[in-house]
Amino acid sequence: MRQPYDTSTPPLAFSVADAFTLSTALDALGGVRGLDALDMACGHGTTTRLLASAGARRTVGVDSCPEHIRRAREAGADLAHAVEYVVADAAADMPALGPFDLATAVYLFNQAHDRTALHAMFRVVRANLRPGGRLLAIVPNPGAFPYADWEPYGISVVERSPGGDAPLLRARLETDPPVPFECREWAHADFAEAAADAGFATVTWQPTRTPPACATRDETYWARYRTAPVGSLMNCVA
Repeated sequence: MRQPYDTSTPPLAFSVADAFTLSTALDALGGVRGLDALDMACGHGTTTRLLASAGARRTVGVDSCPEHIRRAREAGADLAHAVEYVVADAAADMPALGPFDLATAVYLFNQAHDRTALHAMFRVVRANLRPGGRLLAIVPNPGAFPYADWEPYGISVVERSPGGDAPLLRARLETDPPVPFECREWAHADFAEAAADAGFATVTWQPTRTPPACATRDETYWARYRTAPVGSLMNCVA
């Protein structure tokens, strides 16, 4: 189950909110200048390029899909000297790439198809962090379907199927044309349990932050989104 990547122009609203949440969290921590940074499930490299352009000493992007890595390299050709890309599965064959001071993961952990894979993903991230290193992860908020309508923000949940270690969600990105995808509806407690099992000392949560209003998306729009956002920020310290 691969992460859906927002390739729309302009970017889908939930993706904009997630990027703003992550960037403001990084700013609050003092930025990334001089740090070694790992971007898990890097997709087309948006977060990877953010880390590199913000002054990370070393930046590595990892994704299980070779096509995503190819597109990330293509999109970040001007930063090729500052970024390394690796094709690897976070739950299976990822080599030791660290140590790193910081890891980011945008919608990685919901791709875990069972609890064993979920815990393996967190262990891989922890193994690549120095003591005191930090993981910032955007993870989906559970329990929305069928109560929250995310379609105006760029994502629709079509079906929720109970079973396995977590319900299976069938959804789509509201791009043109729409892009279907699947993921597991893990509870935040499941993520926190996996982080603790992997050896993270602390786990805290931050609600989505939304960018300043503009002509396209005014404050009323973002206020409505904040009542039932797609994701939250998980902050874990090793």
